Amino acid sequence: MDLIGGCRAFVSVSEAGSFTAGAAVARIPQPVASRRIAALEKHLGERLFDRSTRQARLTPFGRDMLPSAKRLVHLADALEHDAKRAKLRPLLLAVPDTCTTRDLAELDADARALDVFLEFRTAAPGERAELVRTHEVRAALTAVPAEEGVWVVPLGLASEAEPDAAVIHLETLRGGRSGRGPRRRVWIQPEDDVPHIRDRVLRARDSVGLQPSQVAVAESITSAAASVFRSADLLLCSADQARELGLAWRPVGGVKLARGFDVVAGLGEDAGNLRTRLRSGIARCLGAKGEDR
Repeated sequence: MDLIGGCRAFVSVSEAGSFTAGAAVARIPQPVASRRIAALEKHLGERLFDRSTRQARLTPFGRDMLPSAKRLVHLADALEHDAKRAKLRPLLLAVPDTCTTRDLAELDADARALDVFLEFRTAAPGERAELVRTHEVRAALTAVPAEEGVWVVPLGLASEAEPDAAVIHLETLRGGRSGRGPRRRVWIQPEDDVPHIRDRVLRARDSVGLQPSQVAVAESITSAAASVFRSADLLLCSADQARELGLAWRPVGGVKLARGFDVVAGLGEDAGNLRTRLRSGIARCLGAKGEDR
């Protein structure tokens, strides 16, 4: 039987003094209240109400059982309240600082439609998994090699001036024989300062004979972009970032560069929701290709 429903009807009728008024308090039809109380009486083995009068008068057994019934109803109400709060508990997610406010807001809206409530914390690639380990966030989008990623973001080079070629080859950045004038540099933003991206760029730099100073890691995406504006320097970035910054983007010739992302989470359910139910929204935030965007 529905023990909680029976106790709720029992408590409501006893407090209201009649089956009709008690049913209204419990927000159920009067016949339903009567059936639930009858089932509770059968379950407990004794009458709770004296039905010889028009009023709902408790029997001695009913008076003895009323305090326990009230405790059970209060516990059930507390359980429902806690369940609602638990559903609203936000999933704090560590994300790259490359995600725009608009894209994160749209991801949050997508999640709410699935009864998942997100909050975001931006962090560097080397910090995000550690935030999960120390329980400062529930999950993180972590940087991994592209071949291991759930999401893959192709990278290229962006400049303020529109390049003539469809592909930028690093060897075109070599200075002339005279060595006069500043050499063009490639700026790496912090999100790409990870071995599986940075080391490939450095190997490509060395293989085409660029100077070591021609590839530099910036302290922030803002600093990297500032170094490219009003100069001939180039920013290593995604096509979406280039559009946001108003830069012209081209793929890099001779070397394949891409960000890979996966999820680390304290709970498998959180990781599953992010990898599957919110996969497209996260792809939009990251600028990943090959997803429903």
